[in-house]
Amino acid sequence: MLASVGWHLLAIGLALLVPGAWPWAIGAIVLNHVLITAAGLTPRSRLLGPNMTRLPAAAVARREVAITIDDGPDPEVTPQVLDLLDAHGQRATFFCIAERVAAEPALARAIVARGHSIQNHTARHRHDFSLLGPRGFATEIARAQQLLEAATGERPSCFRAPAGLRNPFLAPVLHRLGLSLVSWTRRGFDTRERDPATVLARLLRGLAAGDILLLHDGHAARTAAGRPVVLEVLPKLLAEVRAAGLHAVTLPEAMAA
Repeated sequence: MLASVGWHLLAIGLALLVPGAWPWAIGAIVLNHVLITAAGLTPRSRLLGPNMTRLPAAAVARREVAITIDDGPDPEVTPQVLDLLDAHGQRATFFCIAERVAAEPALARAIVARGHSIQNHTARHRHDFSLLGPRGFATEIARAQQLLEAATGERPSCFRAPAGLRNPFLAPVLHRLGLSLVSWTRRGFDTRERDPATVLARLLRGLAAGDILLLHDGHAARTAAGRPVVLEVLPKLLAEVRAAGLHAVTLPEAMAA
């Protein structure tokens, strides 16, 4: 953000002080905005601020991975996801929509009671989230913090933007709220891909310690038979994680020293 402001000031100064330089100054400002827009549309980019795409070195040394599950809780899908995780002895992080948690507080408490973690995925999962300004970000994210803590008794420390999209105003807001932005190493695109084998192949490509993998219990695509894709993918994914000598932990566990 500061670099962008400095770039604008430099371009304006160039236009004022150097005769005939105004076309170059305008071009520099346009280029700056193009780069910012591109970074905001790239979920794994770090150009707009800190962004965790892999687990810390200590977690890699412990052979840990993080399975993150977004957009829930869903009263139909999430309990089955929890049963699958229990059956394989693995833990996950649920990036929950806070209004859904408020509507399903018992389910949210069950997620935490069974050893998993709930983190902040905004209050409403707004489609225009990446277009908000500082006040809009602060309102949406702080409200989610309050709703999630009220339901679970635990205050989230991690945040994921809807679809991973954001703008330069987000990082300062997250810093003030004590939240770390987390994206992913790989995702399966399981909100639109109906073939479990394709989703699984995307997640397993180059599987290694430190990976952050993304699936969805909310907004989950359905197979041709009508079954949520995540329920078909998760057993095979967990089996492959174990076969590779890895262990799935929550993000707070992985980020611990």
